[in-house]
Amino acid sequence: MRYYIYALIVLLVDQATKWLIVDRLAIGETRPVIGEFFQITSHRNKGAAFGILQNQRWFFVIITLVVVVGVIWYLEKMRREKKRLMPIALGLLLGGALGNFIDRSLFGQVVDFLQFRFQFNWFGTAVDYTYPIFNIADSAICIGVALIFLDSLISWRRERR
Repeated sequence: MRYYIYALIVLLVDQATKWLIVDRLAIGETRPVIGEFFQITSHRNKGAAFGILQNQRWFFVIITLVVVVGVIWYLEKMRREKKRLMPIALGLLLGGALGNFIDRSLFGQVVDFLQFRFQFNWFGTAVDYTYPIFNIADSAICIGVALIFLDSLISWRRERR
C-alpha cells in the first residue's frame, strides 16, 4: 500500500504547486529563485515532453489511461514478488502520470513552471542553454524511469553472477 501512498504524495504535491502557479503568476511571468540559473516561470504545455505533439489532448488522455492501468498491474506483480526498488519507481511514475493526466483531462494543457538556465564557458565558447520548463509530475516520472533502469541493471548484474 505504501507505493500508492508515494503516488498520492507526488500527485498532491504536483497539483498543489500547479495551483499556486496558476493562482499567483500570469502566464509567462518569471520569478528568480537562484539568479538566472533557477527560475519559476508560469508556462502551459498542450503537448508532451519538450512541447512535442502539441494539441493532441485526447491522444495523451488515452495513452495515459493505458499507461496507468499497465503501471498498476505491474506494480501489483512487483509487490507480490517482494521487489523493493521497482515498486518505488512505479509509484513515482504513477503519481506523475496522474498529475499530468488531471491537467490534460480538465484543462487541455499541463502547467509547467520549473526552469533552469545553464550559462558557462566551454573551452572559450560561451554556452547559454535553457532547459525546457517542467513540473513536479515530470520530475517524478523521470526519477521513476531512472529507478526502473537502475533496478534493471541491478537485476542484470545479479543474473550474470
